[in-house]
Amino acid sequence: MTEQVDVEVESGRAVLGRMLRFLREKEGKSLGRLADETGYDKSYLSRLESGERLSKVTVMEDLDGYYGCADLLVSLWKVARIDAFKDKYKEYMRLEATARIIWVYSPNVPGLVQTEDLAREVLSGPQTTDQDREALEEQVAARLGRQLLLNKKPAPSVRFVIDEPALRRPSASAETWECQLMHIEAVAQWPNVVVQVLPFSAGIHHLMGKGSLTLLWQKDGSGVAYTESGSSGLLMDDSEDVLLHRLSYDRLRDQALSPSDSLTFIRDVLEEHRS
Repeated sequence: MTEQVDVEVESGRAVLGRMLRFLREKEGKSLGRLADETGYDKSYLSRLESGERLSKVTVMEDLDGYYGCADLLVSLWKVARIDAFKDKYKEYMRLEATARIIWVYSPNVPGLVQTEDLAREVLSGPQTTDQDREALEEQVAARLGRQLLLNKKPAPSVRFVIDEPALRRPSASAETWECQLMHIEAVAQWPNVVVQVLPFSAGIHHLMGKGSLTLLWQKDGSGVAYTESGSSGLLMDDSEDVLLHRLSYDRLRDQALSPSDSLTFIRDVLEEHRS
């Protein structure tokens, strides 16, 4: 009989923290000196090294530059950020990160195009402790980290079909909402991205009230469908399920405005907001 041994897998965040400490100690720097030289708070840096906190990717970019280690820390951060998501989303996150084709339908502003301020507002819930606020910031950092895949090399081919209500429901802050609309306008002009607006005039459609739909295809041609509504998400890799959801997406895409008309629509909404 083979003896079974329990092996605890080290989290990506712990690996990143261990590397941060290794690089600092290799340079013979104390946390205090590192804080002085980088401008980051000493206690914040300590919590990054202990794996208690997940930073924004820009912090890792700064530290990569400080230590002269190319993009080592950013690469480890991309793995560590997945820890901020619940287990049921982790396989989806892994597939999204490697997808060559991404199709998204969303009744709200898709997470992949949310600005930091809107993401923080969307993800905010009751916050009664410092831990709640820290958890929120980690979720915001992780969401922003997902957006890196839109600009990776080679860039995936991405299509967003966004329901009109998503563009008509403003943020609590006028400035935040203007920046969000401007960002969607900019993303819609990226060469690897297509944005289409599903207008009110399209009438009732079969995904109303059913949440978002995402289709992912890998380099080898394999695909998955992912639906999400509220706090519930379902990942499907059965070929028949993927085909049925692709047909659903095709119908929505055909009902939506063309990419050029959608860009005009977004600009009109932006001008209405400004007036």
